[in-house]
Amino acid sequence: MNKDYFDIENITAIRGATTSNGNTIKEIENSVIELTNELISQNGLDPKKILSITFTVTKDLDACFPASIARKCLGLDSVAFLDCQQMYVPSDIDFCIRLMALVIFPSGASINHPYLRGASNLRSDRC
Repeated sequence: MNKDYFDIENITAIRGATTSNGNTIKEIENSVIELTNELISQNGLDPKKILSITFTVTKDLDACFPASIARKCLGLDSVAFLDCQQMYVPSDIDFCIRLMALVIFPSGASINHPYLRGASNLRSDRC
């Protein structure tokens, strides 16, 4: 078997979220870099085993695309990215950036879903 193949049972989805301090490229960049770095470090991920990341943002964030930040600043050129606007719900938190990453992950390993800053109360069971 080619060593580039993997067992589909080892593909795992990891969720996470954070907030930005504002709708500027710099503030969004800081939040995306922090969230993506925490995703990688908290789960001991090899960036080469990240298959895709979908970012969603609340409607108050439109200064830039989170995927372009992750691709450019973190060197994740081989990752498939998608940016979407989060469904609007009036009671949602402001300036929220969410992600879902599909990764190749060892079976039985503990998964950590990073919820940072103002997003930490979205999933208090996961923090």
